[in-house]
Amino acid sequence: MSERRSAQANPDFRLRMSRGPMAVSRIEKARHPRHAIRRLLPYFGGHGWLLMGVVLLVLIYTLCGLTAPILIGKTIDEVIQTRSLHNLPRWALLMLGVFLVGNLAEAASGWLMAAISQRALQKLRRDLFEHLQTLPISFFDSHTVGEVMSRLTNDVDAINQAVSQNLVSLLASTLSLGGILIAMFVLNLWLALAAVVVVPLMFWFTDFIARYTRKGFRELQSSLGKLNGVMEEAISGLRVVKAFRRNESVLQNFRQENQAVYRAAVAANSYALLLMPLTNQLGNLFVIAIAGLGGWLALHQLVSVGMIATFISYARNFINPLRQLANLYNAIQAALAGAERVFEVIDIPSEETQSNGNLRVSEVRGEVTFRNVSFGYHPQKRVIKNFSLEAKAGQTIALVGPTGAGKTTLVNLLSRFYEVDEGCICLDGRDLRQIPKPELRRLLGIVLQDTFLFSTTVMENIRYGRLDASDDEVIQAAILAEADPFIRRLPHGYQTLLSERASNLSQGQRQMIAIARAILADPAILILDEATSSVDTRTEARIQKALLRLMQGRTSFVIAHRLRTIRDADVVVVIRDGEIVEMGKHQELLSRQGFYHHLYLSQFKGEAI
Repeated sequence: MSERRSAQANPDFRLRMSRGPMAVSRIEKARHPRHAIRRLLPYFGGHGWLLMGVVLLVLIYTLCGLTAPILIGKTIDEVIQTRSLHNLPRWALLMLGVFLVGNLAEAASGWLMAAISQRALQKLRRDLFEHLQTLPISFFDSHTVGEVMSRLTNDVDAINQAVSQNLVSLLASTLSLGGILIAMFVLNLWLALAAVVVVPLMFWFTDFIARYTRKGFRELQSSLGKLNGVMEEAISGLRVVKAFRRNESVLQNFRQENQAVYRAAVAANSYALLLMPLTNQLGNLFVIAIAGLGGWLALHQLVSVGMIATFISYARNFINPLRQLANLYNAIQAALAGAERVFEVIDIPSEETQSNGNLRVSEVRGEVTFRNVSFGYHPQKRVIKNFSLEAKAGQTIALVGPTGAGKTTLVNLLSRFYEVDEGCICLDGRDLRQIPKPELRRLLGIVLQDTFLFSTTVMENIRYGRLDASDDEVIQAAILAEADPFIRRLPHGYQTLLSERASNLSQGQRQMIAIARAILADPAILILDEATSSVDTRTEARIQKALLRLMQGRTSFVIAHRLRTIRDADVVVVIRDGEIVEMGKHQELLSRQGFYHHLYLSQFKGEAI
């Protein structure tokens, strides 16, 4: 698989999602917050009545907040005018009732909005995860696991923080600002005009800061994704790190990415944090303007002392929403940046979109033909060059060649993990591109060089080849794969739970379970990519007998370096630099003393011809 890994190392390959007529050359990144908001709104569809309930509750506690300063002013005026505290308890109880209703409405709106937002985010998380399952292999070749996980966790969590916890506060703050302005103009025009002098300044500062913080929060989310990638890789490869004493190198990479996150976070938050002191200063200007003008008007008996107290209370209440907006600003910008990154992935065409095949296959003979196939992971470098090969039904085709010759790439093209650039691959005379990818892969049984097992029981890992298989069928597949004896020696036999990446099994045992999984799938075409590379010679001999039984009557493509694996192949295809240099049976190729003979001398030295 070295040719694919070399492509991963090329940074230009990150922009290349797939090859062929429906290739995606670059991911289009949304950079406008309004666009992100429009994309998020449909996820709240279907909750119209609940959202109306949230708005109603917000209006109730906003109105309660607007009523309280008026009650305070009225209380002060009545006490001054009557010079008596007789009615003070009544006014105090009335204010207490207003505050209580407001607090209850605020709590109810927060709970209701949290329920709505979690349903919406559940849909968003589901859509993102489901779409990830449909993306081509090339996407995962060009994006680290940590980066993908960051989209599912950090970015969705950023949206969650803003929507479930802060959206109600944002709505209430906006309504409070508008309500306070209306109330002040209704109560007294001149005091209202003096107060709103700071409103244009507030909007100008907010717009100014928004232009500089949005970019910073996008860079912060991107840096977090890269940091997650470094941590995931370091933890997954901890054994290798320790074995080669590269702890310091790993720490250096972590420090570098962690420093990048630090710089991005400082840059993103610096401007946003300016809002808090600015709003405090605007609040002071608010109070000074009202107190100065109000005092002059009171001396001329144009306003009452209670009215001045009402306006000063409104001034303080006007600044509180501004402070809340300042606190919410970071979360809102991070949420918009996260939403953009999530929708970037959702907008990548899926394999089904890229594949226009609709041909259904009922019976398969297994004739596979490569016709003048050319392919390259990078447009300027071909890995496969004008490759032609015909595999008859039931034949075993061995693909042999040095590392990087293109062997694994050929089976990747056969599996349609990638699309050919030129030429075509046919199954029973039909172009593979006419067959939907799920339909094609139903016909294939694949055992890869890098075995992956899931963190579930041994039984379920084998059953992954065919989910409707009975326990007896699973056990029979394990017996054919020579896996049954060691499985029964496990603590709980077939019900033994495997740890992450099946680290509680040896590499050879993992390989045998993967072979059993392929046997259970009962495919029409079998692909073995170094399927016995991780087992000892004695175990390989046992597995080889099972594989020979499995390959009987099936078209099989076998990639292997070990001579035993390919000795009985019907055709040995020798590949060098993406081209066929020799083809024939094992003994025939050895007798020619060509490139295959050279490979034998260098790789299988000591084996009997």
